[in-house]
Amino acid sequence: MDAPVRITDAGAVRLLRPGDRVDVLAAPVGTPADSARTIARNVRVAAVPEPASGPEAGSGGREGALVVLSVPRPTAARLAGAAAHSRLAVTLC
Repeated sequence: MDAPVRITDAGAVRLLRPGDRVDVLAAPVGTPADSARTIARNVRVAAVPEPASGPEAGSGGREGALVVLSVPRPTAARLAGAAAHSRLAVTLC
């Protein structure tokens, strides 16, 4: 299944290409970065959408950048849950 995931560091997302393999880490908001835990390992980048611009971008105040990952359904659920209360980051495998 493909899961859209918002990664806090937009610069890191710009380094990604479809087919890359990444680990996804989550650090709860308000905690030190060294408290991050790995929530998905060695998952494939399916797409790196272009950031919205112009009127369709809106003023949602969202930081970071979107990446689409191919993951099993249970991992997609973990990613969605973590995104609700954590900052997400990726590392290349």
